[in-house]
Amino acid sequence: MRPPSARPNPPAPPFDAPAARRLRAALGMGPEHVAYGMRVSYGLPYVTADLVVAWERGTLSPGNPELTALAGVLWCSPGELISRPRTLREHRVARNVAPEDVAHAVGMDLRAYLRAEESGVWRGSERQSAALARILRLALPDFVGVTGREAKLAELLRSAVTTRWQAYVRPLLKLVPLDRDVLEPVLRELHQDYQGHMAATLGWGGGSRSAGEPGQRFLDTVVEAFWRSVTDRTA
Repeated sequence: MRPPSARPNPPAPPFDAPAARRLRAALGMGPEHVAYGMRVSYGLPYVTADLVVAWERGTLSPGNPELTALAGVLWCSPGELISRPRTLREHRVARNVAPEDVAHAVGMDLRAYLRAEESGVWRGSERQSAALARILRLALPDFVGVTGREAKLAELLRSAVTTRWQAYVRPLLKLVPLDRDVLEPVLRELHQDYQGHMAATLGWGGGSRSAGEPGQRFLDTVVEAFWRSVTDRTA
């Protein structure tokens, strides 16, 4: 019979191997102690010291049951063993919240919620989205990411800084739950920064092939600049 980790399971969240090694060392445990705890306390008979070492070296990653058990043995939350979460499911696992609890909190059928995790597309209402952010304690950039809005955010921001930013206030408010008093000065600042890059470009390049490079680099990183500016104004 194959071990449980070999059965089809949802993909595990990104594992933070250095954190696992650091936490084990802080407890004064060897890999064999971790493996013993996972076998005895969590019913995972196939876990050996060699497997624990492979996890810590990053050559293998624990599955979901193994991650939960490893966190228990190391006296930490699963989130402490996960690299920065990227997806809705990874954020839920990092917070150690069951899918049933998330579905109940947001007022959504469990199957519909699981479809959102699998597809990476969130179709919840504004009320459901706010509840999702609360139960998973999502920072605003993470909320935009897990609800599948990052690409649209980048598109709107690029249009806002290259044309009339005022025309994009309303679409962005629908996309990102920010106060208008925060969003408007952020967009104005980004627009001015982009125009400054382009004015400098015209002065330097005069139409050469490389003339648009500073402006393009700004557009490539406009989402990061947006979040930095938002953070500065809401901190």
